[in-house]
Amino acid sequence: MDIVGIRKVNDGKYLKNYELTYVNKVGKEKKYEIVSRKEIETIDQLGQRVSGVSIVATKGDQLLLLHEFRMGINKTVYNLCAGMIEDGESMEDCIEREIFEETGLTVTKIHKILPASYSAVAISDIKTNIAFVEVDGEITDHSSVNEEIRADFYSKEEILSLLETEEFSSRSQIVAYMFANA
Repeated sequence: MDIVGIRKVNDGKYLKNYELTYVNKVGKEKKYEIVSRKEIETIDQLGQRVSGVSIVATKGDQLLLLHEFRMGINKTVYNLCAGMIEDGESMEDCIEREIFEETGLTVTKIHKILPASYSAVAISDIKTNIAFVEVDGEITDHSSVNEEIRADFYSKEEILSLLETEEFSSRSQIVAYMFANA
C-alpha cells in the first residue's frame, strides 16, 4: 500500500489530527485518520520523531506502578511512569524529571534505554523510548493539579493478583506480567 497524501484536519494544543490518503491493494484510493504530537508536513516525516518515554522502575524486588485516571477512557488504570520529552532535554533528564514529578522518587541507576518504539500504531505515529531504571526515596505527590496519580511499589505476588482483577494500559500489563513471572 502506498500513502500518497497527508492533510492536517485539526491542530489541537497537544495532538494534531491528519487524514492520510492511500492506495489500497486493488488500486483504490482510500482515507485514514491518525493523530500525532508533532507537526507533520510530508509523508516521509510520519513516525520519525520521538515524543517521550515509558519507564519501568524497580526498587529492590518491587515494581513501581502508577494507578492513574486517564481521560481517554474515563477510568483509573495501572500504568508505567511516562512523559513527554521537553525541548532541549536529554532522554536521561526526561526520565529523572518524570519519575520525580509523578512519584517524588530519585533515579539511582539507568540500566537501559531501548530504541524508540511506536505507542499506538493503529491510530498514531507517536514514538517513545522504554527505560529500565532503579529508583529510591519515599513516594510523594509532585504531580500537576490536572493529574490524578497514586504511585506504589508492588511485589511479584501482589502484581499477579492485580493482573487478575484490575485494568492496565497494555504496556504496563506486559511489563507487570513479565516482572511477576521472572
